Formats: sequence, C-alpha cells, structure tokens
Amino acid sequence: MKFACALVALAASANAFAPSTSSSNNRATQLAATKDDFARIGVAALAGVAIFGATTLPAQAITKSELNQLSYLQVKGTGLANRCSEVIGEDTIVPKAGTRLTEMCIEPKAWAVEEEIGKAGKTEKKFVNSKVMTRQTYTLEGIEGSIKVDGGNIVFTEEEGIDYAPTTVQLPGGERVPFLFTVKELVAKGNGGSFKPGFQMGGDFSVPSYRTGLFLDPKGRGGTTGYDMAVALPGLQSGEEGDAELFKENNKTFDVGQGRIEMEVNKVNAEESEIGGVFVASQPGDTDMGSKVPKKILTKGIFYAKVQ
Repeated sequence: MKFACALVALAASANAFAPSTSSSNNRATQLAATKDDFARIGVAALAGVAIFGATTLPAQAITKSELNQLSYLQVKGTGLANRCSEVIGEDTIVPKAGTRLTEMCIEPKAWAVEEEIGKAGKTEKKFVNSKVMTRQTYTLEGIEGSIKVDGGNIVFTEEEGIDYAPTTVQLPGGERVPFLFTVKELVAKGNGGSFKPGFQMGGDFSVPSYRTGLFLDPKGRGGTTGYDMAVALPGLQSGEEGDAELFKENNKTFDVGQGRIEMEVNKVNAEESEIGGVFVASQPGDTDMGSKVPKKILTKGIFYAKVQ
C-alpha cells in the first residue's frame, strides 16, 4: 500500500464559504466562485497524477459543520451534494472497542481506462485519461462499517450505505465505458492502530454487474425476463451450431467482479472525530451482462469519514 507523495495533493481544498440568511446572500453563496483543486499544487504534485493527463474540474470545499448549516436551497444546484467534506487538522484518533466508521464519503476526482496502444508495430497496455459523462451523482455517501484491531492494525469492514454509483466515462476517441463505481463488501486492512496523517489501509471489494437481471436489451432479451433469443434473427439461431454466434448475447449473466482500493489519511480532526484523505481504486468495467470483456478502470479521489 504505497502512495506517491503527489497523491496527497489531491485533497488540496478551496476556501469554504459560510451560509447566509438573506436571499441575495443565498444567491451569492450558490454562485460562489470555485477554486481549482490543483491551484496550489506544485510541479512535483502534478507529476504524480500525470497518468490522468489534464487536471480535474474545480470543486468547492467545505467542512462538515459548515455543510450542516446550509439549507436545501443553498445546496441545490451548487454541486455540494456530490462533494466530500473537508477535514482540518493533523491530530490522532485511537479507535476503541465497538468503534465504527460512519458517514463515509468517497468522491472520485479523476478516471483512467486501460487500453491497448499500438506504436511502431508493438502493442502495450496503458491507462488513458477519460472524461466523466455522468452528472453529479457518482460520489458514494453514507457508508458505514465496523472497525476492529487485529494484530495492532486497524481493519475496516464495510456494511451499508450508498456504496455504489453507476458511472460512465468517455475515452478521447469518443468510446464510452460504463462501470459500477462501488466499494461493496470492502475489507480494508491498515498499517497501524490509530488514525493519523500517513495512515494507510486497503483491501478488496466486490463489483456487482452494471445491469440487473430485469434489464432488457434492444432485442428484448434479459437475464430473468424477456426473450430467449433475438426473434428478428431466427436464421442465425438454428441449424447444427444453434445460436453459437449469439450465445453470449442471448444468455445474459450477472457477473460479479473484484476491485481493490488503497486509502491514505492526511487530515485528522480529533475534536470532531473526522478523518480525510485520498484514495486510488481499480476495478473492472461493465461486461454488458457477459457479452463483452470488461475494461480495467482506475479511479483517484478523496474520502471523508467520522470515527464514532
């Protein structure tokens, strides 16, 4: 679980804003100019995310206590509902028996898709910078789980919450790659017995199918319902070989893959029992219910959680 020093810079934050009561101030709050997350990152930090090419979109930053003071109308349309809260401080939190991580938020900042790149007659796999096409609903929120100390190291087990988000990214050539961004059934093992700047933890998680069994493709075929074959193409599904050519298209499957996430804490507020940091996750993309080979997706971003 090694992180490049530059990854810590992904958590660089913009100035937070406070809510106001008058309608004019509400409007000003909603339209407050955002600052680029990478505005204060040096050349060395940018090199750490060079795999993703250009920097990510600017994002507002705000602490949890400040966010709780905002009304619905002040949050509406600002994008704050898709942002993880900022943590201020570099304290240390030692979890006790029965401690849980709650209100965990995982916000992606950059995406890359593994592609085969041909050059000079040779083909090699590289991660290509991609652009998110999903509207601001791709952040995981409200994740909870138990914490235990095993051999002096913290172990976090994810149990519930909004732990998946259907997401689509677009490659430079225009190809769109859907995937289910998730941390379901995550078991993350740490490298110490306390949360403090520099603490790292990581583990594997399950990646359910992007589509469920009730989904019907354009030919009306599905996993648990719909036609068994493409009714408009009977000639291709008869004879000695049957539907061999269209077998995967006709026989839908609910594929469950496996991903991995590595997290590093860089901010701890003991008074508010908050931790924050950066993460790197890799997982397979959509298989179109078994008919396609999944692409590997690499995601980088920030996270927030409360230790209670």
